[in-house]
This record gives sequence, C-alpha cells and structure tokens, in this order.
Amino acid sequence: MKITPIIIFFSINLIGINSAKGQISRIWLTHRTNEPSHLVVNWQSNKPGNSEVRFHTGNGKEHRIIVAGETTLHHVEIPLKEKDVPYYYEVITGNEKSKSHIFKAYPSDRKKLRVAVVGNWGYSGCPDLSALIQDDPHLLLTLGDNIQNLHDLCGEGVTDCIEPFLKLIDSSPELFQTTPFMPILGNHDKEIRERGTKYPQLPVYDIDATAYRNFFELPDSEWKWDFNVPDFNVCFVALDLNHISDFGSTWQTCHDFHLGSEQMEWFREILKINQGTNIITLQNEKNQSIRSQEKGEWGKLFQKGAAVISGYGYFSERAEVEGFPYFNTSLKAGDKYPDEFSKILQGVSGYILMTISKEALTVEMKSLKGNLIDRYLMFSTKSFPKIKIN
Repeated sequence: MKITPIIIFFSINLIGINSAKGQISRIWLTHRTNEPSHLVVNWQSNKPGNSEVRFHTGNGKEHRIIVAGETTLHHVEIPLKEKDVPYYYEVITGNEKSKSHIFKAYPSDRKKLRVAVVGNWGYSGCPDLSALIQDDPHLLLTLGDNIQNLHDLCGEGVTDCIEPFLKLIDSSPELFQTTPFMPILGNHDKEIRERGTKYPQLPVYDIDATAYRNFFELPDSEWKWDFNVPDFNVCFVALDLNHISDFGSTWQTCHDFHLGSEQMEWFREILKINQGTNIITLQNEKNQSIRSQEKGEWGKLFQKGAAVISGYGYFSERAEVEGFPYFNTSLKAGDKYPDEFSKILQGVSGYILMTISKEALTVEMKSLKGNLIDRYLMFSTKSFPKIKIN
C-alpha cells in the first residue's frame, strides 16, 4: 500500500549529528519506480518518528530527504543521478540513527550490470551467501517463498504482520543494507493459516499479500511488477503464479491467471511495450505446469521474452523448449522435479548470476560454494540468438 508523504529535499554541506541513543540496523533497499532513477531506503525504528535519509557520493555535498509522519516503518525514496560511483547514506528517526552504509550506483552502459537471483530463502535455513556477495551484484531478485509463513510469528489469520519479513532482513543485514532487493511472491509469503491436508473453511492465504506489500516498496501493484534497465536493454517482470492447481479453493494463493485476467492482460501489455527488450520473467510455479495453461497461451507469451526463471523446487535446472530457456534455482537443495525438456538438472543449493552488457546477457547457475553449474549466453538483439555453453 503506497502513501504519498510530504517530502523536503535540499542540499547541505557534510556535517555531523548529535550522538544517537539507539542504532538503526534493520535497513533494506528497494525500487518503486519502473527504472533505476530512484531508490527507496526502508528501515524500522524502535520508536515512531519522522523518516530522514542523508546521502552523498563523496563529492563534498550531502543531500537530505525528510518524510514527515510518526511511524516505525520507514520508506524514503531518493534520486539516483550518478552512475559508476558509490553512494554513502545513513538514516535517522528521532534520536535513533544508523551507521554510514554504502551501495553501488548502477553502472553506465560502458560497463556490466550484475543481477543475482535466488529462490526459497524462507526454507533455506541460514545459507552461506559468501559466493553471491563475492559476485558483487548491483541488484538482488527473488523467486518467491522469501519467508516460511506469516502465522507462526503473527498468529492465524493475521494479514498485516511484518515480523517474518523483519526476520528475513536480520538473516543477512549487510547484504540488504548495500544491495537493492526486489522480491516476488510465493505462496508461503501469503500463508496466514496452516495449510493442512484438506480444504479448510477459511482461506489459508492472503491473496492480496498485505504484509508483503506494506513491507516492500515495489513498482506497479507490487504483487506484480516490472523493472526496466534501459542502458542494458533488459526488463525484469514479476508475476504472481504459484500453486495454480488450487485456484478457486480455500487453498488458492495466487491472483487469477486465466485468459482475460488482469494478470495475463497486464503481462501481455508489458511484452508489447517492451518489444525488442530482453524480458526476463520471474515466477514461482513449475515452468512446465504454467506454460501449458490456457491452451498454451502462457508458453506463447513467455517466448516473446528472453527467458523465464522460477523458484518452484529445491534444485538447479535449465530446460529448453524450441530453443527458449527456462531456469529454476533455489537456496535450498532437495527433491528434483525435472522438466520434460530438461537439459541441466542438479539437486544442489545455489543461485543465478546474470551478467549483462550492451553486447550480451549471460546467465550462470552457481552452487552456494560458487561452483559453476551451467552458463547460457544470449546476445542482446531483438531476435535473441543464443549460444549454449555447458
């Protein structure tokens, strides 16, 4: 849910502030614009108060943005006018403030953009993300199931409790303080009651994803979004697709995906608007299951893009349908559910790293130890010719 605040924006010389009584450490960075012209700095304070961000790029001038309002959950959007430089920032609420942190500006088109993608964070325990961090991504995306559920920490039926998402931030504070993070939805991110073994009387999932949308500042309607990086001819599109076989029951978790639905028509329009762009579709359902839906219409739409990445199962996979790539990745290793067109399949915990230049887009599947599982190279042209490198 978006709230339009009163924002004060001005520049001051670098100065210190009075010693704070408390230190703010729960900070996460997101985008609510559809391109990287702005960044949202999010944090939680112990006591309610205004939201203030001070930031600079080391050029001797500090910028300060204040959002008025008494709150403990803070979202402040700042402009990103520079490229290829570090941004230094700190957040302040009342007598509480953070340490100074750094995030990287997005690269200019003379360099390379690095994007990491992870799945099933909520069920991965405490994964060692050292290899991912060493890859130094500019942007971190997820494939849903960012948390285990809402009800364990919030109680049954509660839709607006953010405690499980705060626990997610606590699991890797430095990563969230330094890397823009854009999650997508899985069924567990909306689970407000125990699923059980048969359909209950009350809905198990909050389809509107109230807590998720309050916590993360994301583009569009937030349960679906697109994020375009024009300098690198790439657009990331997030869909709400999970447990589609439960649609229409009290186990229903995702938004409508049928012909004529808001979700399908929105996706169709995004594809139309972004023709000639490398569209990377992110979703949480099994690739084989969703592409066959609506007489194969989802598969036809997917193939108007460049690739689809899912976090459906606990394995690493690349499948190809008529030369079109479908990937699956997970921070947790477990059972494998191979696609009928699977080319690479390993039951290991890992992540995906995309390295993008003006000339090419490379998708690497890696284990959490940093070992290369698969590399797939796509040239950034409208026709998306591909070279497979196993």
